[in-house]
Amino acid sequence: MNFEGIIIAAISFIIIGLFHPIVIKMEYYFTKRVWPLFLVLGVIFIGISLVQKQTIVATIMGVIGATCLWSIKEIFEQEKRVEKGWFPSNSKRK
Repeated sequence: MNFEGIIIAAISFIIIGLFHPIVIKMEYYFTKRVWPLFLVLGVIFIGISLVQKQTIVATIMGVIGATCLWSIKEIFEQEKRVEKGWFPSNSKRK
């Protein structure tokens, strides 16, 4: 049997689930100005996925890269959610 698809799906689910609190914490502590970090990491992980020979590893690197790029959009939306009062704002920030 070929379990690669199930493995990739499970790890993708975990990665996407982990990035939700990462985006929240990054916006809380660093504001939306941290988006270039997600851009750089996304490009790096996608680049790694292009040169990786193992299918599962290449796919996981691609998923991490795409999730980093998607997080750019989410970090800007997280700022709006904070403004609406759905999430706490960092009172220590200026």
